[in-house]
Amino acid sequence: MSAPDSLVSRSLSSVWHPCTQMQWHADRSLPLLPISRAQGAWLYAPDGRRYLDGISSWWTNLFGHSHPHIVQALREQLDTLDHVMLAGFTHEPVVALSERLSALTGGHLGHAFYASDGASATEIALKMSLHYWRNLGQPDKNEFICFAGSYHGETVGALAVTDVPLFRDAYAPMVRAAHVLPSPAAGDADAARRALEEFLARHASRIAALIVEPRVQCAGGFAMHDASWLRELRALCDRYQVHLVADEIAVGCGRTGTFFACEQSLDERGEGWPDFICLSKGITGGTLPLSLVLSKPFVFDAFLDDTMARGFLHSHSYTGNPLACRAALATLDLFAELDILARNRAWADHFTRALAPLATHPAVGGFRNAGMIWAMDVDTAQPEFSRRFYREALARELLLRPIGRTLYFMPPYVLDDEQTALLAARTLDALDAALA
Repeated sequence: MSAPDSLVSRSLSSVWHPCTQMQWHADRSLPLLPISRAQGAWLYAPDGRRYLDGISSWWTNLFGHSHPHIVQALREQLDTLDHVMLAGFTHEPVVALSERLSALTGGHLGHAFYASDGASATEIALKMSLHYWRNLGQPDKNEFICFAGSYHGETVGALAVTDVPLFRDAYAPMVRAAHVLPSPAAGDADAARRALEEFLARHASRIAALIVEPRVQCAGGFAMHDASWLRELRALCDRYQVHLVADEIAVGCGRTGTFFACEQSLDERGEGWPDFICLSKGITGGTLPLSLVLSKPFVFDAFLDDTMARGFLHSHSYTGNPLACRAALATLDLFAELDILARNRAWADHFTRALAPLATHPAVGGFRNAGMIWAMDVDTAQPEFSRRFYREALARELLLRPIGRTLYFMPPYVLDDEQTALLAARTLDALDAALA
């Protein structure tokens, strides 16, 4: 047995992989890939095979793998402070990161609260909202609104505002479900707005917050909506006294063209920020787990009191870990020093042109793009299309994982011309092979 085969065999006998039907790995209908190292846009297997990471390893590695600036920052941090509890203590990386993130909102949001993953950030925002209303003497405002097709994580609280049956239905007995309203991504934004306004007019006294994925509902099939939708949500939330939570876990950190996707919905004065912003995934450049919630000052102020019961009662052992915060600071350095947002705009135009043969493929419809996210729907009756395409892409040195019949790209921000052309051309080849 070769070294890669041995590693796969050991993994199958010892590891339970996430969001995976393990039977597919066991019967080899879904390859389990051993990876020994990664550099830039490439993942390398022990046998020397390589794979261009067209999805940034679940949308996290914004600057590719092992970026030297982030690696150096982590080495320096490891020599000084690896971890300290954040309850009653503080340190420079967590303070500096919180200050820089607040500055990116123009000071409209701040007091970052830290956790380790996106679902935890969702739960924190929901708990903060509910507890805020309780502290203000309105405990009946304890329900939430999400939109059809939304995805906000897979812990119990996050599942409450997730409308993807595959993730939610098996655990429904544990979940206190939110109110699911029509999404503008379904094609009729006016109807979605009217439905929301009519619902709030009747039930706002019970609603703590509304949560939305600005611009793109990623895990729900990459449905996209216009930036003006968030502006309308902000106005309705203000009118009916409901918190607005922007889940930027997947769409933040430059993915939709601005650092925060919700920036695209601000008015000419820079007003219209949500009450909470959730960030994770790319904030550390894909190096270490970190998530956070930014909140408006009035939210933080509502928890200040002499009694512990009015404080925010949530904690993680690794909250504000110095290594993860330092990685996030290095990631923000790259955005500033390399003018990444401007670079991405130019590269996105180039990649969209390169995808033209794929966009006009007879089996492809609904080609769409928002910043550094591309998606399209494949017209096929194959029940196993996503697995077939995944295998064909791997055979062509590409890591791409369709969601059902939806093929998407969320590549790292570092592809050169050769890699760009390779990604576009070989994806087309993989699609033809998967449909054959």
